[in-house]
Amino acid sequence: MSSVAVLTPESFAEHRSGLKDQEMTGCVPEDEAYIPTYLEAFPPLPEKGAPGEKTGEPASAWGGKIRPIKASVITQVFHVPLEERRYKDNSQFGEGEEAKVCLDIMQRTGAHIELSLAKDQGLSIMVTGKLESVMKARKEIVARLQTQASATVAIPKEHHRFVIGKNGEKLQELELKTATKIAIPRPDDPSANIRITGTKEGIEKARHEILLISAEQDKRAVERLCLEKAFHPFIAGAHNRLVQELSQETGARISIPPPSLPRDEIVITGEKEAVALALSRIRAIYDDKKRKTTTISVEVKKSQHKYIIGPKGNTLQEILETTGVSVEMPPLDSGSETIILRGEPDKLGPALTQVYAKAKSVMVVEVTAPAWLHRFIIGKKGQNIGRITQQLPRVHIEFTDGEERISLEGPTAEVEQAQAQIQEIIKDLVSTHTLSQSVSQSAINRIKEQYKVSVRIPQDSERSGLVRIEGDPKGVQLARRELIEMVQRMENERTKDLIVEQKLHRSIIGQKGEKIKEVRDKFPEVIINFPDPSQKSDIVQLRGPKNEVEKCGKFLQKIIADLIENSFSLSVPIFKQFHKNIIGKGGANIKKIREETNTKIDLPTENSNSEMIVITGKKSNCEAARDRILSIQRELANIKEAEVAIPARLHNSLIGSKGCLVRSIMEDCSGVHIHFPSEGSGSDKVTIRGPVGEVEKAKKQLLQLAEEKQVNNFTAELQAKPEYHKFLIGRGGANIRRVRDKTGARIIFPSPDDTEQELITIVGKEEAVRQAQKELECLVKNLDDVVEDSMVVDVRHHRHFVCRRGQVLRELAEEYGGVAVSFPRTGANSQRVTLKGAKDCAEAAKKRIQEIVEDLESQVSVEVAIPQRYHRAIMGPKGCRIQLITREHEVQIKFPERDDSQEAPPQENGDVSPEAEFVAPKCDIITIAGRAEKCEPAKAALLALVPITEDVEVSYELHRYIIGQKGSGIRKMMEEYEVNIWVPQPEKQLDVIKVTGLVANMVRAKQGLLDRVKELQAEQADRALRSFKVILSVDPKFHPKIIGRKGAVISQIRKDHDVSIQFPDKGDEQQDAIVILGYERNVEEASQAIQQLVAEWQEMVSRDVHLDPRTHARIIGARGKAIRKLMEEFKVDIRFPQPGSDEPDKVAVTGLPEAVDNAIDHLLNLEEEYMLSVTETETLAAYMKPPSRYGGGGGAGVDDSSGGPAKGFVVLDAPWNAAGNKAPDMSSAEDFPTFGMGVAPKQASAWGPKKF
Repeated sequence: MSSVAVLTPESFAEHRSGLKDQEMTGCVPEDEAYIPTYLEAFPPLPEKGAPGEKTGEPASAWGGKIRPIKASVITQVFHVPLEERRYKDNSQFGEGEEAKVCLDIMQRTGAHIELSLAKDQGLSIMVTGKLESVMKARKEIVARLQTQASATVAIPKEHHRFVIGKNGEKLQELELKTATKIAIPRPDDPSANIRITGTKEGIEKARHEILLISAEQDKRAVERLCLEKAFHPFIAGAHNRLVQELSQETGARISIPPPSLPRDEIVITGEKEAVALALSRIRAIYDDKKRKTTTISVEVKKSQHKYIIGPKGNTLQEILETTGVSVEMPPLDSGSETIILRGEPDKLGPALTQVYAKAKSVMVVEVTAPAWLHRFIIGKKGQNIGRITQQLPRVHIEFTDGEERISLEGPTAEVEQAQAQIQEIIKDLVSTHTLSQSVSQSAINRIKEQYKVSVRIPQDSERSGLVRIEGDPKGVQLARRELIEMVQRMENERTKDLIVEQKLHRSIIGQKGEKIKEVRDKFPEVIINFPDPSQKSDIVQLRGPKNEVEKCGKFLQKIIADLIENSFSLSVPIFKQFHKNIIGKGGANIKKIREETNTKIDLPTENSNSEMIVITGKKSNCEAARDRILSIQRELANIKEAEVAIPARLHNSLIGSKGCLVRSIMEDCSGVHIHFPSEGSGSDKVTIRGPVGEVEKAKKQLLQLAEEKQVNNFTAELQAKPEYHKFLIGRGGANIRRVRDKTGARIIFPSPDDTEQELITIVGKEEAVRQAQKELECLVKNLDDVVEDSMVVDVRHHRHFVCRRGQVLRELAEEYGGVAVSFPRTGANSQRVTLKGAKDCAEAAKKRIQEIVEDLESQVSVEVAIPQRYHRAIMGPKGCRIQLITREHEVQIKFPERDDSQEAPPQENGDVSPEAEFVAPKCDIITIAGRAEKCEPAKAALLALVPITEDVEVSYELHRYIIGQKGSGIRKMMEEYEVNIWVPQPEKQLDVIKVTGLVANMVRAKQGLLDRVKELQAEQADRALRSFKVILSVDPKFHPKIIGRKGAVISQIRKDHDVSIQFPDKGDEQQDAIVILGYERNVEEASQAIQQLVAEWQEMVSRDVHLDPRTHARIIGARGKAIRKLMEEFKVDIRFPQPGSDEPDKVAVTGLPEAVDNAIDHLLNLEEEYMLSVTETETLAAYMKPPSRYGGGGGAGVDDSSGGPAKGFVVLDAPWNAAGNKAPDMSSAEDFPTFGMGVAPKQASAWGPKKF
């Protein structure tokens, strides 16, 4: 007996009652309706069998063959054992940390994640989504829900980059594939261990993949072989054939750098055995060629080198192939004309013959021809020139636009023939230059159309100057007259060439051609042609009527003269430390110089070693700017500039190797800068700049060195320990000057950057050099004799030598050959000072110490009373101002300790007499120590740094505008003028601002402040004009329309009339008030615009129309496009009811009466049209219902004997009706558990094991 299972409780009998009669016609009676079996209702998928397998069974309901389709969405399921779960508290599964983590991962990756608990309390995770999202989600789940293990794998360091891959792609792919984190040590880390973090399974996979990559790379090798570049052609062979054969034979890849790349390294890669074989073969070729080959050098004109090289170097390869000789060419950008031939001696002769043959095989000739004749020489479609090239195919003929020359290149004999033929063509064209060559075809066509005539121009081959005009007599006469006038005008036409430096072409043309357009508009009859930038030509061609061309030429020459005048450039050498002073605070100084001199001033970057400041503009302006800049430098330091005339040919020898000679002069004359003109300029002027006395000294030495270079030049070298150098030079160069004066030789010591620190170079006449060398060797020998000496120094002076971490003692050791000076310990009460070192060094150091002591004993102290509040300003940033004074005046300045409690006692009238002496507090006393004659200038310099304070009258209302947002305005002024500006507190309401600063800055600061006040007053007046106000009363129902969709209407009104429009807030009393602010005229215009809109809307009416709700979506369209188009077409507003409305079919249409009627008619038509579609769809849907779901179709069902309502879709022989099984209860939480609720597993069902 068959069993029946009920899957759904729904019944469709009443729903489909209208179709019952039609469906049941010709079928079994209602109580005997056919009930399908489970296999019929749910046919199984076909099993995979061998291709072509035949069975006697009929095809299944699914068809005989299913074509596989690759889904874009995939699902992956993986298991996390209980012991590896990070969160093991499963009392509230689905609501704990695991659920939160999964939710976060879903949001970040876009994948869908489902969790369930297995019987063993392990975690089953199902991830669904696109492949990329699933891989990312899986990686994050493993990292965040599974406990992580780590392991290391060691592979050779050189294999790490193959694990990483290009741009890290291989490493990212490996991490995604194995769901692990792989950490590879940095290149500078000596460790070769790669750390893998993740699950045990993932670690094993990743470890396996990494070892596979390493094993693959173990099989490969790379060798780098450095061989002389000159022998590379022999290894490569002609056309690289030899190296290709070598690669094929050995299987190794051989990379030889191209001839243009100056590298000697040949790289061989491949299998180890193949690389070793290729390496041995290459070395054998190199050794053989190096032993057998020799070289010869020949001189060939630079212009002929390209013919020896040939196209893509083919000619050189041909010579190498035929003779076995390599031809080494100098770079094309060098001036050398020497060519080197390298090969076996017996083959050099034939190779040299080929080189000369190639060099002389081609010649270049230029033929002069007017530019306008070029197209006639070429002929129609190149007929004329084609005849010559066909006869002489190896001759290359080149025409240059705008230039009166034609270039011919090719074999000598053929070029001469082509030259003769072209000159003959030019001669014929010039002699037969008639109307046909003068009048353009466009002008002839215009005449034909205008006068309705036929004009025949003779062909070039006819050699005739006769033009035939046919047509109406009057038209012929008019056409004839115009042609004659045109010819006369063309005869009057002139071509003029202007020579203009190519660098000025862009300036004449202007950005986007606006400047040349003005010239062309001014002279419309003149054609102005500029050469192509790639031609590097300076010729600008003018063509047109003679008078106009002359005028245009003069006009352009005037423009060019102005440009040349304004493009004058000067380079001013300024000491690097003074660049910041020239720039000024906030760029104030440089900006002022630029504006006042109308020049462009470019300074080198901070990290540049250049001291050159480049000034561009008119010559007079550049010179004025230069003087201004130099004056700033002179104010900061006592600087002089002198020029010395030295022949340009001696400049390189005077500079010396790496600048050693000129650097030695600059070091000898401290503070001096020597500037040689740029190479190739031809200038003989050498500029010397620096302190007055040192400039003269440097000038003398430079001239002396130049004279030595002209007379004789002999060099010797001497070795001496670096610590002896300063002593050999002596204080202020005294020792070395004595040797120089005695011998006349020049002695150069190494700079700190030189590698040979012990090498001393002597330059001059041989006799003088030998004598100086002997003197220096004697001095060095004496320095090697170490002695110990002592002297007495008063205890009160000891501190001067040992303070500042013994700076004075370090200077003595550096200056006097490393002599060691030892002072007694503090408290020893001893005056004995010990000196140990070379005898001469010790004597000189002893003498210097005595000089210092005498200087200390002659020092005086001067006190300067300056209020404590000014001390910080006097010091300057990081004490720079005080350091400058101490350095310039050779004094020491000591500031007192700060005393914040010190206040000036109040004085009353009569307390102190005018004659009473004022006693400054200690915290105001600054002490200057030094020689008496230097203390006074230092005191004056200090007093000059004391700032002054002045009051500037500024209205209280303007104070907040001067301060600016967050103080930006006042801060900018203080930085620009280098002053301090104090604004009183707002509650005081004072009309004054205090300005404090140096006297030199006060005038500019006050003027700048007053200028700012004028600007603010002008802005206040403008604000008053803009504050005109009008309140417009408009019914609130019109406010949304005035605002418009997303504020479009009101934004347009504000933009058009430049006004501010404010609408009332919800809580305001006057809900109809609209406030308009702005200029009076603009406010009135905006008010009229709003009133006009309101007047239009007041004429509108609103009507309701009832439309079936099922058609609303079709009428509105996708994203409202259809309804917006309809509203724009009929100029109406259409509002549909909100969801859940009492009247779901009521649609409101608002607009002008006629437009509303038209829109309603259109809507009703649309409703009628759409309802037909709706009805058809519903009817079709009713017919498409399955017959087995027809009401009452379950006559054989269980509990159906009463004839009550049908039990839904039923099947026979269902798996759940087997013995021991029952149908699943859909309302049971046990059979269909809710996500997140753990239920203990019970008996197995026909659906398989339950998973949670």
